[in-house]
Amino acid sequence: MIRVLFVCHGNICRSTMAQSVLTDMVEKRGISSGFYIESAATSREEIGNPPHRGTREKLRKEGIPLVPHKAIQMTRGDYRYYDYLIGMDSENIYYMNRIAGGDPAHKIYKLLSFAGFDSDVADPWYTDNFDVTYVDVVQGCRAFLKYLGYE
Repeated sequence: MIRVLFVCHGNICRSTMAQSVLTDMVEKRGISSGFYIESAATSREEIGNPPHRGTREKLRKEGIPLVPHKAIQMTRGDYRYYDYLIGMDSENIYYMNRIAGGDPAHKIYKLLSFAGFDSDVADPWYTDNFDVTYVDVVQGCRAFLKYLGYE
């Protein structure tokens, strides 16, 4: 079982989108039984809130089921539990390392690094452009599956 935790600042836009996108990808490939996919925040600002309406609308438009979710915060225990902790941007990576107490097992990644980029996933909280975020997330998730040998 491959355990994946997607992480962003509030856990209502990018990480929940990535959770839903990867869940859809593995289900369509018939490999979902080999994955446990969740998402979390580095902050406490949105704890308990549902995914942002922009994330919900974009996923609906693309025909991707929204994974039922309420925002939660990443914990130090998550570092021990998950095989891959995947942040959306450099700031997320910084705070993920702080929460985890470092990354001695090299489990923390930035999503677009799987696609060979050091760039951040566009944050629609500031831009309201969920289309660009979706393109980044799909590219990163496809590259992640390829990295794992499933693409």
